[in-house]
Amino acid sequence: MRSAAREPAAAIPERPYLLERIDDAAVVQLYADGFAALPPREKVLIWHLYQAAIAGRDIFYDQRYAHSLEMRDLLEAILSHAAHVDAPTRAEIERYTKLFWINSGPYNNLTARKFVLACTPEAFAAAVRAAAADGAQVPLRAGETIDDLLCRLTPMFFDVDFEPTVTSKTPPAGADILTASANNLYDGVEMRDLDGFEERHPLNSRLRKCDDGRIVEEVYRVGGRYGRAIEAIVAHLRAAIPYATPPMAAALEALIAFYQSGEETDREKYDIAWVQDKGSSVDTINGFIEVYLDARSIKGAWEAIVSYVNRDKTTAIQKIAANAQWFEDRMPWAPEYRKEGVHGVTATAIDVVIEAGDSGPITPVGINLPNDQRIRERYGSKSVSLANVNEAYEKSTMPEYRREFSWTPEEAARAERWGALASELTTNMHEVIGHGSGKVEPHLNGNPQNALKEQFSAIEESRADLVALYFLPDRKLVELGLVPAEDHDTIVRTEYESYARNALVQLRRIREGTQIEEDHMRNRQMIVRWLIARTRAIDVRVRDGKTYYVMVDPVAFREGVGALLADVQRIKAQGDYAAAKALVETYGVHFDPALRDEIVSRVDRLQLPSYTGFVMPKLTPVVDDGGAIIDVAISYPMDLAAQMLEYSAATRDLRDA
Repeated sequence: MRSAAREPAAAIPERPYLLERIDDAAVVQLYADGFAALPPREKVLIWHLYQAAIAGRDIFYDQRYAHSLEMRDLLEAILSHAAHVDAPTRAEIERYTKLFWINSGPYNNLTARKFVLACTPEAFAAAVRAAAADGAQVPLRAGETIDDLLCRLTPMFFDVDFEPTVTSKTPPAGADILTASANNLYDGVEMRDLDGFEERHPLNSRLRKCDDGRIVEEVYRVGGRYGRAIEAIVAHLRAAIPYATPPMAAALEALIAFYQSGEETDREKYDIAWVQDKGSSVDTINGFIEVYLDARSIKGAWEAIVSYVNRDKTTAIQKIAANAQWFEDRMPWAPEYRKEGVHGVTATAIDVVIEAGDSGPITPVGINLPNDQRIRERYGSKSVSLANVNEAYEKSTMPEYRREFSWTPEEAARAERWGALASELTTNMHEVIGHGSGKVEPHLNGNPQNALKEQFSAIEESRADLVALYFLPDRKLVELGLVPAEDHDTIVRTEYESYARNALVQLRRIREGTQIEEDHMRNRQMIVRWLIARTRAIDVRVRDGKTYYVMVDPVAFREGVGALLADVQRIKAQGDYAAAKALVETYGVHFDPALRDEIVSRVDRLQLPSYTGFVMPKLTPVVDDGGAIIDVAISYPMDLAAQMLEYSAATRDLRDA
């Protein structure tokens, strides 16, 4: 599980962070300041893991949409041979391609809705032909002409109603959640086809329905689906092992075994080995991890993160982890759902060197893994806060956000003064004592997602948020030295105000339609709308034609959070699908389009972005006369297009034939 970005506190940048704007997206440079000071052994380790991350990038593109890679190849061929493409068409293709790169395909990462080219099909066709005439390698299938290619791909580039939604957890009446979703996790499969079907590889397979009605699992593994890319990942992981600590080497060996077999038993062994590595300074996440892309919340999207510990930022999150049992014993839910003997909770702040697949260029700010409930309850979990990502968000965001949506100057001033601390503390608790807490009933066999289906991710994210919001006012945080006693109440008010504001401001991201698809956004709206409807904590006010969500009673806010949290934990623990569906769809899915239009107008007037894609640091090996790597240099490209083209060139030959 992961935490998505919220609105960060503002700061004046001392070096370039915000590189450019494309429509409502910001492009921001990510820095890894501590890398240069790492020992050479750790730098070389990170280099090999970095290569493994790049090697698997196209797996996620393919999972996200079956046509993404062909579309990307065509776009990149044009931009790499654009000398004779007319200027307006080239500018439009550049705009669209940058959004395509940021979102890993033609669907908005937050709204799940398709975006299209704004030029005419004729202008695009002329650009393709001009690029081909200048030597571009156009991705033609066997026997296919450029006209055939354009005819085949035109709906993907230009028709917003053709396969309009990448993941549809609340489809139109009568529609199936799998066939209404354009992602490539299923081929011809409907929910009814899976009645009685037992998946041997639930996390790392694609399901295809054969002509005779059989369901086949296409397994992501060496020799299986995307076998060439996975072989390359394995080769880089093997190269990393000699530089790893013994616990990390054991985890990497287990990961390789899983990639080779694709079996659930090997995935479990890897999860256990990974979570038991508590002391290594360098770490990687690599594999099929989060299930947000799947309408069923079963299939894992491929991702990779490579990082090292930021020791200056780690102290606070470790204090929370060390007291996990104290928090567990005081959870406001039924005692039978509290863990006993909490152990194995590891928490660190990290600096990211690269994120790929489902975690980049759009990145989380916090992560808690593994997701397997049985392993979490027996072996514990790892929680991380992405310190340099949080910093980059803060340094690239201007203060107008808070001023525009705060009811009073005092509220805006609190956000300026305390917003960063309050947000970081809430994110840390979300990951460590939120996702890491609670038990489920034995009949679920450690898999509540099987019972909660498409509602699972929104329920789990809301549960983690509610835990953090519930404990934020607790004086235990003062005792632990996480907040100053004299400012504690102000910090609580700041975070509660921010949380209420965020449910309103996030509507800027959904510029079409009338419902929310992304699970973190559903979670936030559900909590705030529930509090508005069921408590006196938040007022909805209008002034000068502008709407505000005003947090007026922090005591009522916390009491409401506690009541809602108790019910959400019960829903998860019992696998109560009907209650989950009613709660999420009543409060978390639908919104008033007139309110959304108002928010969009206010945001656009201030020219504020809705979401952010990151340019990653670049690593370059330093070799001796014999070709051995003796050091690794880090640099900052400051150029999204250059980095994306470089990554694509590195992985194009690793695709399935």
